[in-house]
Amino acid sequence: MFNGARILVAPLDWGLGHSTRCIPVIERLMALGAVPVIGADNGPLKLLIREFPDLEHVRIPGAEVRYAAGTDQRWAMLRQFPRMVDSVRKERALLERIRPGLKLDAVISDQRFGIRSPDLPSILITHQVFPFSPLAQGLLRKVGRHLIARFDRCWVMDLPEAPGLAGELSHGASMPSNCTYVGTQSRMSSKDPDVLTGTDKNYRVVVVISGPEPQRTLFEARVTAQLGNLSGRHLVVRGVPGEHSSERSGNIDLVPHLCSGELALHMTAAELIVSRSGYTTLMDLNALERSALVVPTPGQAEQEYLGRLHALTGRFLVQTQEELDISRALNSIGALPRPYHDHQPELLERALKELSEMLH
Repeated sequence: MFNGARILVAPLDWGLGHSTRCIPVIERLMALGAVPVIGADNGPLKLLIREFPDLEHVRIPGAEVRYAAGTDQRWAMLRQFPRMVDSVRKERALLERIRPGLKLDAVISDQRFGIRSPDLPSILITHQVFPFSPLAQGLLRKVGRHLIARFDRCWVMDLPEAPGLAGELSHGASMPSNCTYVGTQSRMSSKDPDVLTGTDKNYRVVVVISGPEPQRTLFEARVTAQLGNLSGRHLVVRGVPGEHSSERSGNIDLVPHLCSGELALHMTAAELIVSRSGYTTLMDLNALERSALVVPTPGQAEQEYLGRLHALTGRFLVQTQEELDISRALNSIGALPRPYHDHQPELLERALKELSEMLH
């Protein structure tokens, strides 16, 4: 379909979720004859190089975001807002400088509003058409619509039928005209029996950590303290792909990162999965048809909304970080219904076909 077209895929570098959800998109591009070029930085770049060691890559720095240690992120975000805005301008300038050398035919940006070009078909991936914010939410949504409109197409990573998996984040009465739903996407969506039949190294609890500091470290400390008092063997995937050393602490194995297949294998075999309520993690759980204990990052408006939404849908157990109780979750998780996985792969295929037509 793509006949060797070179397509830049550039995920946002806030945590690892934007990069991991680009994995199935990159895989489909390759299967359809495209040549993806990875554009990222820090942990996301390391992760995607590990997943696709043979693909060309380029470093595209972003704004490094840090959360506050408490439960109120408003002032931390406000202080960093000028740097975020400036990063969009820098991304645009950098893309124009490197574009001729990369010989690009199109760009796909996951939530990086500066990665677009008026001279190339430019696609934005998002699930936050109507973002939540602790400050100036109305203004943020207005600015967001303006930025979305600058792209040729906006691929919304959710199902068309509300509430989908993202609820009000991706569904509303006034969707931008260039938006199209591409379904939920997960690097763990394969039904390969080698991935989903279990492992001889089963863990009772598997914890998957992600997100900016210092909340990543605070969450890790809280879960490891509780796991040490629970019987059985447990696994903590720390979400730091730049590190290489694993360690054993009592009955807990701590690893910096796992490739998609190995992580899916351990999550499938676990009695309980514990994670943030980040949207990419929810898509992974949905693909594996597993429920989990999800813990929103304190003060992160989107994750707190997704926690409230799915506490109501019953797909997941939801606890706050301050009230985290893994033992209680182990006693409750069996009562939840098995989540129904409605992937609708034809949605992404339709969007990719449209992109290929834009190239000719």
